[in-house]
Amino acid sequence: MINDPCHVLLIEDKLENIQLLQDLLSQSQHSSLAQGLTFPITCVTTLQESLASLDAHKFDVILLDLDLPDSQGVATLIKLREKVANLPIIVEMDGQSEGAVVESFQLGADGYLQLKTLDSNLLIHEIRLAIERQKYRAKINQQQQEIRQEQEFSDLDSLIKSSRETSVTARLFGAYPLQESLPDVFDELVENYGKLLDLALEQRIFKVDYNLSEQLRTLGEKLGFLKASPRDAIEIHTKVLKQKSQDVPTAKAQAYVVEGRLMILELMGYLASFYRKYYIGLSNINLSARKDYR
Repeated sequence: MINDPCHVLLIEDKLENIQLLQDLLSQSQHSSLAQGLTFPITCVTTLQESLASLDAHKFDVILLDLDLPDSQGVATLIKLREKVANLPIIVEMDGQSEGAVVESFQLGADGYLQLKTLDSNLLIHEIRLAIERQKYRAKINQQQQEIRQEQEFSDLDSLIKSSRETSVTARLFGAYPLQESLPDVFDELVENYGKLLDLALEQRIFKVDYNLSEQLRTLGEKLGFLKASPRDAIEIHTKVLKQKSQDVPTAKAQAYVVEGRLMILELMGYLASFYRKYYIGLSNINLSARKDYR
């Protein structure tokens, strides 16, 4: 597309390098490699300024000097990559060894520049190559997340299918799963658990407190009163995860999976606690009955 902008964030404190890169990018309209792209550039001179700029604006690529007034060496790249996981970063490597180049790639760089031999065509080539590398990396990460998510669901389904009720648990929990014996109640529990999972995700992202532990405790006690088994809890958890994973980005679906692991463990703990109290209550009743009988 003609004049389609590729927004560049230049993090550099040396005036001569800033001028060089600005001049080379301004010549992009004469390069066939640009393919209609333009390269508007925003320059900051410190790592702290770059983090603030990334919060305020959207960029397509970062050109990074590793040695800044407030951060030096590969630590600069590490801090920046922690801030932006999916944005291409090209580092300036003048005077650096081949080992430093390899290390930068290992720590998340998508390209490097030798300023002494740089021209407009080479700079544009490196920018486009870095963007394609990042797209490929994002695609691979998404595929891996999808595979992990499918494995999570498969493991949960296998756990449900492999669970068998013993004579003791059959007397305690009832003969049939909640999903079969009380489908309306099961759907209500699924809805409630789904709301709690949404709150858990918000709590993690926005650092708020929804007192989820108390709400999970209440849900666990409700399951206990219904004589639910651990399998019922897992079936509720699995159904909610499958619902939440539909028509959402893979990263969000994976976030649900991660938060869900913590939630189901906590819920199962409350369910187990309920039954411990239940058994203690039964024992006390039996002891009292024996004393009265005597």
